[in-house]
Amino acid sequence: MTGSGTGSQTLARGLTALQLVAASTTGLTLQEVADQVGVHRTIAYRLLSTLTQFRLVSKGEDGRYRPAARLAVLGASFDHNVRQLSLPTLRALANDLGTTVSLLMAEGDEQVAIAVIVPTQVAYQLAFHEGSRYPLDRGAAGIALLASMPPRPGERDLVAVTRERGWVTTFGEIEPNTYGFAVPVRRSAPFPPTCINLISHREDVVMRSQSAVIRAAEQLAALLS
Repeated sequence: MTGSGTGSQTLARGLTALQLVAASTTGLTLQEVADQVGVHRTIAYRLLSTLTQFRLVSKGEDGRYRPAARLAVLGASFDHNVRQLSLPTLRALANDLGTTVSLLMAEGDEQVAIAVIVPTQVAYQLAFHEGSRYPLDRGAAGIALLASMPPRPGERDLVAVTRERGWVTTFGEIEPNTYGFAVPVRRSAPFPPTCINLISHREDVVMRSQSAVIRAAEQLAALLS
């Protein structure tokens, strides 16, 4: 194996270990990290020691590894802390409408959920994980993100319609029997295309929520500009 290949493999393993620790709600032991990364305990120890040295993870008294403070600093640097800046608007929108709303961005040929907010006073709601990825050409959010970009050869007619009217509704494109409504958040380059997305099993919820989502997208556009 070449030196560059070894370096790439080590980096990939370290990033995988970091993702695993960050995603765990209770922390992970050395053996759990080794098992999930697929390496010997000695290698896992070296990876975790390096991450600890850079204060991206920390080892508790119980021997479990958890995210450390510098990871929060890195997260805050993402797109000038766009997630934290957007949370108050998204949370107010979700609670007012009584349905799940999210903020998504385009990354390559995928849409990525940056924030997912479930209303607090509703017993049952649809939800999905922050960090979830889907193809960019599917679902209301993907269409809204594509509509924020210059036209592409072979793009769906719905993208052009969304680019003109400023919003889009889809049904069953990501999850069966689920309505999606998305509005682009207008931002200038070099910021990535961004949108607010609403999901519900009920068409009436989507229809009555449209104007509120449009207003929220305008507020975020002003806030993030």
